Amino acid sequence: MTRSYAEAVTSLPPTGPTPRSDVRVPPRTPDLESLRLLVLVADLGSLGRAAARLGISQPSASRRLSTLERGLGLVLVDRSRRGSRLTSSGQVVAGWAHRVLEDLDGLLTGAEALRTERDAELRVAASLTVAEYLIPDWITELRRQQPELYVGLQVTNSEHVCGLVDSSSADIGFIESPQVPKGMSARQVATDRLVTVVAPDHPWARRRRPVTAEELSRTPLVLRERGSGTRQTLDRALGLAGLDLVRPLLELGSTAAVRGAVIAGTGPAVLSDLAVRGDIADGRLRAVEVEGLELRRSLRAIWPTGRRLIGPAADLVTVARRLGGRG
Repeated sequence: MTRSYAEAVTSLPPTGPTPRSDVRVPPRTPDLESLRLLVLVADLGSLGRAAARLGISQPSASRRLSTLERGLGLVLVDRSRRGSRLTSSGQVVAGWAHRVLEDLDGLLTGAEALRTERDAELRVAASLTVAEYLIPDWITELRRQQPELYVGLQVTNSEHVCGLVDSSSADIGFIESPQVPKGMSARQVATDRLVTVVAPDHPWARRRRPVTAEELSRTPLVLRERGSGTRQTLDRALGLAGLDLVRPLLELGSTAAVRGAVIAGTGPAVLSDLAVRGDIADGRLRAVEVEGLELRRSLRAIWPTGRRLIGPAADLVTVARRLGGRG
């Protein structure tokens, strides 16, 4: 049986002092090209084809693998007249080498992104509802398509999103306001509707008939702050019905805080269906039908009028329109 080169080397009698049996020589760090060669041998099933892929001669490839074997203290390749194939140890090491090379590729890609940071970075501003329930899926899909892209996200209410985009502090914004802000171009990316919700023990939870728009306007509600898209949508819907809200029961700066207050029994609220559908399904909240109000709304991407939507910003809008309101 033909022995491997490494087996032949290790079987030669020592030429120097006999090493102590309790002393272990640590393996030498392999060079990356030797790891690439090993992975190619595993992938292509042939040392000759692997050498050709790397543009080196087969003897040179064989010497490189022998050096790798000596450095690791393992027999990685069985060599015979019928060709070369990986040993069981070689197959395991080739798998590890593949992961090392993938991590290296990630390092190099990341370094390239740092060198071209202005081209690679996408600055996004989004309203709270969009940011909490939609944009993570949108950005994940964009990063799947463009792994090198670094995305920075600022989360605030719709009014402040407009300010960030207008001042060029964000490349693209996403809002839930009922109207397109002045000086902004917009494109609808999804739709949403507001739902009136109460705690299960609230009197409205047992009503057989809908709450009227007038009743809703006269009832102190737990509300989002002014400037939020949810608040603007509710105010606009009531205004179109010739109504105004009474003094709010409580104003809070996030959807999660409003949800928590309603679940605790503080009072009714009007929130995005995206935010409360899970609570309704689990029985923590009850949806109350309201007649006489149009509470559907568009979720939009915005950017300054006169500026072309190109590059990663345009790609994100395309992804958002395709995924829409899946959340």
